[in-house]
Amino acid sequence: MKKIELLAPAGDLEKLKIAVLYGADAVYLGGTNFGLRAKAKNFDYDQMKEGVEFAHAHDVKVYVTCNIFAHNEDFEEMADYFKELEELNVDAILVADPGVFALARKTVPNMPIHISTQANNTNYMSALFWKNLGATRIVMARELSLKEIKELHDKIGDTEIEAFVHGAMCISYSGRCLLSNYLSGRDANKGACSHPCRWQYYVTEKTRPNEYMPIVEDERGTYIFNSKDLNMIQHIPELVDAGIFSLKIEGRIKTCFYVGTVIKAYREAIDDYLKDPALYESKKDYYMQEVSKASYRGYTTGFYYGKPNEEDQVYTTSSYIRTYDFIGMVLDYDKETGYATVEQRNKFVVGEKIEVMRHNGEDFTMTVEEMYDDKGESVTEAPHPQQILKVKVDKPVEAFDMFRREAKNPVTLEWLTKMLNLSFSIAKRKKQRKMLFQASVSLTSKGFKALP
Repeated sequence: MKKIELLAPAGDLEKLKIAVLYGADAVYLGGTNFGLRAKAKNFDYDQMKEGVEFAHAHDVKVYVTCNIFAHNEDFEEMADYFKELEELNVDAILVADPGVFALARKTVPNMPIHISTQANNTNYMSALFWKNLGATRIVMARELSLKEIKELHDKIGDTEIEAFVHGAMCISYSGRCLLSNYLSGRDANKGACSHPCRWQYYVTEKTRPNEYMPIVEDERGTYIFNSKDLNMIQHIPELVDAGIFSLKIEGRIKTCFYVGTVIKAYREAIDDYLKDPALYESKKDYYMQEVSKASYRGYTTGFYYGKPNEEDQVYTTSSYIRTYDFIGMVLDYDKETGYATVEQRNKFVVGEKIEVMRHNGEDFTMTVEEMYDDKGESVTEAPHPQQILKVKVDKPVEAFDMFRREAKNPVTLEWLTKMLNLSFSIAKRKKQRKMLFQASVSLTSKGFKALP
């Protein structure tokens, strides 16, 4: 069976190392310029050098995003930047703009170029256009079905196809967003997206400016653009059959816990499928449970099986569902004493049952029996952010293994809906009290008067 690449997001150096250790075949990241995730910490020269060296030491490739829609001033430093990337031995750059592509071919002619989803590759003719110019990989537009991707693959031959399979969905044509720049002055096409597609929207009538009418016919309002998160972990055979070589996980501004959790789940699913398709089929529910331990907005298969409908949107809330807490990152392990050095990420206490997510081995559960602070004093809890602790563990662990537990106060879709309904109920009562007060004032000060 042919190879499948698992491509992971790397928003910073820590996330890059986690993605590599938890099973990615390749990572994509952005420098301080020319990428579409300005909110991510991104990489300066020294950080990128360290990241590339770390990835290559583990036989993992590094792709750098240069997929902005460039303006004239952007080209002043771009050529030098491409030369720096070549010196750093990055494995490919991602571009969307024809001008950026032309400059890259001229400046670093031996550098592999991947065509970003931002280029809106929705048909085989556009894919052939980029292939004939020298592109080595085409990232599919998110609006394509599996059927369309397969047709495209059959037309373009051996050029690699990459597609998003997990993470947030943009409400725009393959990420070409105009809302952000229009509503907040932040250009999403230059990496500064303010995510207006997650805002809550109502309709108002011109002569009644304080009356908010929901777009759907209920009393909650709606998030008309708020898609559920893409999740294709239960459909890997179909992705492969369509000719997709690289399975891309979204999330450069997500947490390291998200990266580790999702990458490990997809790594296991892909390996199981390549080993034995029947084994993969038998574990589908397990894979879904694992990716759901990272926060998410509900799941959808996006456009892969046809156009999404109202079931693929979230009409109640833009908040994330969270059923597990990330509570600690392993920094070191002493095999002689059986103690792990752990950086606290959320409060936990002695006596708690936790899960240890390992990047190199099977996860295990344990009860926290002993814990010591950095002064060597016994403690019963870890309340301080990023507190360094010594924790007795049941089995050997390694740096970048993670502690997690079932959330004490899980954020479920049902809970979010309940809270939203409560907030609207409170707001409605406040509005009613305000109207009664206004009526009272009107009656006492001016005699009986009909309110507008």
